[in-house]
Amino acid sequence: MTISRTDLKSAAIQAVRFEPDFLIVDLQDGRTIYIPLAWYPRLFHATQPEREHFRLIGSGEGIHWPDLDEDISLEHLILGIPSGESQTSLQKWLEKRQKTG
Repeated sequence: MTISRTDLKSAAIQAVRFEPDFLIVDLQDGRTIYIPLAWYPRLFHATQPEREHFRLIGSGEGIHWPDLDEDISLEHLILGIPSGESQTSLQKWLEKRQKTG
């Protein structure tokens, strides 16, 4: 899929919500993107309150979850790029959660 920078500039995140297996992002241009939570393991392992505690970055260019130390750009969502976190990093994060949870 080819996407121009102009296409990205005209898109902005308007709303974020969740279904049991999906992150759902509504864009200001009317599109809705469904992303499998499995693509973003920190969101997958998060509690619903942690998932719902986010803020939009910039002018809707991305999403930040402070409790999860997770950032996802609109560009990656549109292009269908899953998390690039290594299994080692994810495992350390999960172990830290178990100790503090």
